[in-house]
Amino acid sequence: AGKIPVLTAPFIAMSAWVLPDHIADVLPSEARHIEELRRLLLDTARSYGFELVSPPLLEHIESLLTGTGKALDLQTFKLVDQLSGRMMGLRADTTPQVARIDAHLLNRKGVTRLCYCGPVLHTRPDRPHATREPLQLGAEIYGHAGLEADLEVLELALDCLQSAQIGEVLVDLADARIVGALLEGLSLSENTRGDVYAALASKNRSLLVELVQNFPSEIQAGLLSLIDLFGDVSILDKALKILPQKPQIKLAIEQLKWLSDQLPQVTFQFDLADARGYAYYSGLRFAIYAKGASDAVIRGGRYDGVGAVFGHEIRRDRPAVGFSLDLKQWVGIVPALTLKAAIRAPWGTSTDLRNAISKLRQQGETVVCILPGHNSEIDEFQCDRELLEIAGQWVVKVIEK
Repeated sequence: AGKIPVLTAPFIAMSAWVLPDHIADVLPSEARHIEELRRLLLDTARSYGFELVSPPLLEHIESLLTGTGKALDLQTFKLVDQLSGRMMGLRADTTPQVARIDAHLLNRKGVTRLCYCGPVLHTRPDRPHATREPLQLGAEIYGHAGLEADLEVLELALDCLQSAQIGEVLVDLADARIVGALLEGLSLSENTRGDVYAALASKNRSLLVELVQNFPSEIQAGLLSLIDLFGDVSILDKALKILPQKPQIKLAIEQLKWLSDQLPQVTFQFDLADARGYAYYSGLRFAIYAKGASDAVIRGGRYDGVGAVFGHEIRRDRPAVGFSLDLKQWVGIVPALTLKAAIRAPWGTSTDLRNAISKLRQQGETVVCILPGHNSEIDEFQCDRELLEIAGQWVVKVIEK
């Protein structure tokens, strides 16, 4: 009793290859699926005129967590730079980095459309059974405050889903300005404000009643009514009638109605109490749900001013709207593209054989050379043809089953 156990060699050997919780290797078939999706979605973004950027995986912590990035503090892995001694962070979200690129490096006056794809790291999974190393893909428009940019981003998100052959989807719309306008002017601690938003998001009426008991009666009534303002487009007219007559609330509701009217083929629902990401979003917030997914497959919205802290002599609080998604999550619900069958070829040093293989590969074929002694092995590419030497010529023949 009381003795410290000694780790045996077998235990050390076994633990050396066990990965941390919520971290996993991506094996060939899944990696191919992810890569196909990455190319497909980035090509879709490019068709809209979005330019690809690739920010670094780690930065000085002040840059990653400045401004709206502060909400990511608990999700960010931190380490000390051995060269400078400064604290650095592994990005938990790419948007603050893209905002820095727009504000500090590109510094354009007009509209900028940017897209990206790369890994992010989370100290904790953001939902049950999720990876702590999502592969985040996103698209963002900077420099235009009008609804035209909101609509374009939403259309691109829907086109990404369509190009990936995801079927019926549901788009959930909300607007951060509604709750913000109700709480405007109230002297609240950050904890109380956060508790109010959490109670609204979870539809916890009893907790909300307790939290707002000392608020002005009109604000109490408005916040409590938000819990029931959930459903199809008809709830927007209801909201205009029962919520306090504040300009920001009226504008937000009218803009939600306009956006849904532009996409009559899409199924929308509205949840005016859902202001998740209230410290981040400044207006429209949307989440897109698909069959087979336990959580939203795309989240996005408007986050004006995200690049203000990266400005030069003048503030760069440019309007911004965009979305992001996790490609690793998509693999579970998106059908994989049919893999083009390959050609099996013998290994050899013959110049004619090597030339024949090279020509086939230049034509876009996958040619798998069978190394000596491995003729019976099965590979992922499911070869349906083989390269054979017939009468001194290398020709491709269908493999008879």
